Amino acid sequence: AVFQRYLRPEKDYLSFSLIYNNGKRSLDLICKDKVEAEVWIAGLKALISSGQGGRSKIDGWSDGGLYLDDGRDLTSNSASDSSVSATRDISSPEVFVSFNPNTSPKSLRPENSFHSERSHVASEGTNMDVKGSGSYAFRVSVSSAPSTSSHGSAPDDYDALGDVYIWGEVICDNAVKVVADKNANYLSMRADVLLPRPLEYNVVLDVHHVACGVKHAALVTRQGEVFTWGEESGGRLGHGVGKDVIQPRLVESLAVTSVDFVACGEFHTCAVTMAGELYTWGDGTHNAGLLGHGTDVSHWIPKRISGPLEGLQVASVTCGPWHTALITSTGQLFTFGDGTFGVLGHGDRESVPYPKEVESLSGLRTIAVACGVWHTAAI
Repeated sequence: AVFQRYLRPEKDYLSFSLIYNNGKRSLDLICKDKVEAEVWIAGLKALISSGQGGRSKIDGWSDGGLYLDDGRDLTSNSASDSSVSATRDISSPEVFVSFNPNTSPKSLRPENSFHSERSHVASEGTNMDVKGSGSYAFRVSVSSAPSTSSHGSAPDDYDALGDVYIWGEVICDNAVKVVADKNANYLSMRADVLLPRPLEYNVVLDVHHVACGVKHAALVTRQGEVFTWGEESGGRLGHGVGKDVIQPRLVESLAVTSVDFVACGEFHTCAVTMAGELYTWGDGTHNAGLLGHGTDVSHWIPKRISGPLEGLQVASVTCGPWHTALITSTGQLFTFGDGTFGVLGHGDRESVPYPKEVESLSGLRTIAVACGVWHTAAI
């Protein structure tokens, strides 16, 4: 769990981890107050002991026991053959929950919400839905660490989290890289990953969209947050500092808005919000109008593009190394950046430092666009 690596003792009474998928995944939460934390714990206890005094809320659970610090024992006595159990250790305040592999995933759906009279948030209930296959193992760890918030859940939060897998030449900590032509090793910030492997995070991320540039990458979570990582150059990571980032780091200046997806060029990055606004940031000193703000000034944190896009909603954006194309909600196609080889579609080879509509397609509705290095295609 994240809490085992990044301790924050001052948050002990507000945080816990839910370990599942045989210990491979964790949901790490820091609650906004003690009452909310108690509602979470009470809900998990109710999930385990829901079979007491009648039909279990969760079919297929039986002989479950919850052992607390003070020795109290809450047990359920369902008629099923499968089982659930939980323990909490005093020296390590964790609740371990395990499910019989024969338990049907569909049987793990609570029929009712769990309520707590002690909490003002309990009126809406706490729905828990567990999906998966094979063996199930959960560990609720009342611990601490930087983590996700427990509020603002989306309706499909119970679905599997969106994971990112990476491969190829990737940035990492002090990797030993093999030089093919010299057959020698040296320390490098990059390593060759020959097979897809999970991207490492400092926090639990539910990824909705990911984009790659030449030496950096960006992702968007289902909560609308933007994280970037890779080699910094001219501000393309959007963190306001000239420092490489090994693992995904939150772009804090975009935390006040909800982002739908991102795109990466070689020296710049773009993001489209749920409201249809376009933000760009990165190195603007290449005399190519890369950022679309009408100047050659670099922006180390995201800046919204206005001007020609005022009153329009951006539906999608894509980047080549040196130019950008976007589609509005009405199907208009705009491009900007380096115009070499006529890549912008404006009938010349001139660079354009701000979004300009492709007039030859103005009577048509564009639904998709893709950017190569020196060419562009649209549907």
